[in-house]
This record gives sequence, structure tokens and C-alpha cells, in this order.
Amino acid sequence: MAEVDSTSPLLIKRYASRRLYNTETSDYVTLEDIARFIRAGRQVQIVDLKSGDDLTRQYLLQIIAEHEGRGENVLPIEVLTDLVRSYTTQAQSVVPQFLAASFEMLREGQSKMMENMTTFPNPMASMPGFEALRRQQQMFLKAMASGWGAGSTGPGMEPDDDTPARPRAAGDDMDEIRRQLAELQKRVSKL
Repeated sequence: MAEVDSTSPLLIKRYASRRLYNTETSDYVTLEDIARFIRAGRQVQIVDLKSGDDLTRQYLLQIIAEHEGRGENVLPIEVLTDLVRSYTTQAQSVVPQFLAASFEMLREGQSKMMENMTTFPNPMASMPGFEALRRQQQMFLKAMASGWGAGSTGPGMEPDDDTPARPRAAGDDMDEIRRQLAELQKRVSKL
């Protein structure tokens, strides 16, 4: 079997039957297989075979929904509510940029934490399973880094002089998101 270039996105084609086909291994895959590829640090691109439409975002959201539905709750209900709300308010133009910056900050914090755990003598290093946990966290960081590009720009991402001021309610929502993110960072740093 030929060696695969793991820096290029893994191309998955969706057939009319909705089956997903891995073009590298020439076999059908499930959403759980795709989630495994991503957790291993691989970028994935899912396209409709007939139309050529990029369906990656749709399937990634479906993977998240399935994990949340099975009780693997990563996103607090308040964050999910704020995300839904952002689609119907003027806040939607700042949410993608805010989320990208927040995840970048989280990644940097986790990177520094992992660096400190490996650089300085750490009593946890002697715990059984510590090395596996460290590797898993590094894979998580790598997967997050590939999925959240820094400096995302696009329509609606930059302020416009003609844009009216955001209502106070949207600012309150952003303050709540910031508070929740800070709380999440505290929890992660305690791990």
C-alpha cells in the first residue's frame, strides 16, 4: 500500500445513496471513521460526487451533534443557545472571528501547559497512563489546530463604517460567551 501524505486533506466522496467513500483506501466509511481521522490529526474534505459541493461543514456538525446526543457533552447548553442566537442577531458577523480567536487562545494555553509538563519535573509523570494522556492531548491540539485557522476573514468579518452599532443585548451575549470561555479555560488548566 502506498504511503499517504497526511498534510493533504483526506478526500471523502458522498454518493447519491449518501454513502461516504474514502478515496485513499477505496472503501466506504462511517461518520465515526471520519471522526477518528480527525482525532488523529488528519484534515478531511467531504464533497458531493455529483454536484462537487463541499459538504465538510455539514458532516462535521453532524458528528458533533451525534457525540452531544450520546451524552458526550463538550458544549454547555448556554454556549449552544448563544450560537443559535448568533444566527439571528447582528452578532453573527463577529462570532466566527471570536470563536477562532478563543480556540487559538485555548490551544496556546494547552500547548504551554503540555510544554511545562514535559519540560519541568512533574510528579504526575510517574502516574500510570500519564504518557498516553499527554499523547492524546497533543493529538487533540493538533486536530484543533488544523480545524481552526487563525486570522479568518471574509464577508462580514471586518467592521464597516456603514454598519449600525450593535444593540446592547448582543454585547451581553458576547460577555456571557467570554465568561463561559474563561470558565472552560480554568477547567482545562486544572486538568
